[in-house]
Amino acid sequence: MHVFVTGGTGHSGPYIISELIAAGHEVSALARSDESAAEVSALGAKVRRGSLEDLDDLKAAVAEADGVIHVAHRQDLLPSGGLDAVAAAEVSIMLAYGEALKGTGKSLVVSGSIGSPGWEGLGRPATEEDPPLSGSDAYKGTLRVRNIVETTAIGLAERGVRSSVVRIPPIMHSTTDNAGFLPLLIGLAKEKGVIGYPGDGSNLWSAVHARDLASLFRLALEKGPAGKSWHAVADEGIPFREIAEAIGRRLGVRAVSIPADVLMLPGYFGFLANLVTLDLPASNLITRQTLGWEPTQPRLLADLDNSHYFPAG
Repeated sequence: MHVFVTGGTGHSGPYIISELIAAGHEVSALARSDESAAEVSALGAKVRRGSLEDLDDLKAAVAEADGVIHVAHRQDLLPSGGLDAVAAAEVSIMLAYGEALKGTGKSLVVSGSIGSPGWEGLGRPATEEDPPLSGSDAYKGTLRVRNIVETTAIGLAERGVRSSVVRIPPIMHSTTDNAGFLPLLIGLAKEKGVIGYPGDGSNLWSAVHARDLASLFRLALEKGPAGKSWHAVADEGIPFREIAEAIGRRLGVRAVSIPADVLMLPGYFGFLANLVTLDLPASNLITRQTLGWEPTQPRLLADLDNSHYFPAG
């Protein structure tokens, strides 16, 4: 199968490209710059020079492919237009894909975000059958953008596209993770000399290794039915306190509770304050049963015991 990939040089993209090529697929990946083109080529994929802004070129690229994996985002629009501009651009991309792929039955797999119904007081992990969630604070605003895209992508199934969404948890970890949530927490702990957790730290976070995520994208592309959402969740729910304690052990600093009444004040968590209090458990049962996906890589706490997050010196 010839697969067109966007976001091929981000955190997850190289793992996805490598997974597809190892499975025997031919891959072409979008590259905006010479540097990105070199990275794509080094992975063994064909380079498709272009950008997400050029919708006509995107339509031509996906029309030439047998399947599409979209993990790129228009984050460049955040400084000037905010989340609404990002959402509008992403929806335009989904609609362009739909126009190029309508009636073909070709596979389109798009990245989404895990949302937990626990936010709505339902008190259970999110499942693949739950609808996208929205919200009002900073992180939930970002989630709202992803959910608009998710809803649009799923809707393309009604136009004869085998579209589906892989929902990604808030922590995606790997040996190449240098800009995700974990590096932020580790950097904050180094700066403060302690590692904090909100309240009693019992709020749950889900996580996945980037290699396991890549295998799920491949399975969804190859055999996922249309109009479905999949959960790329290996750890279904780890107490935030345990994540903080694991980081503290490696850095040799104490893990301390940040009381709820001071959490939102200027201090330890800063702009992360709205994020760290969220409860984000999610189930992967439907994904495993339907697609046969089984995570094989180190789980989050085991990966934190490896040296790549804590290099010597």
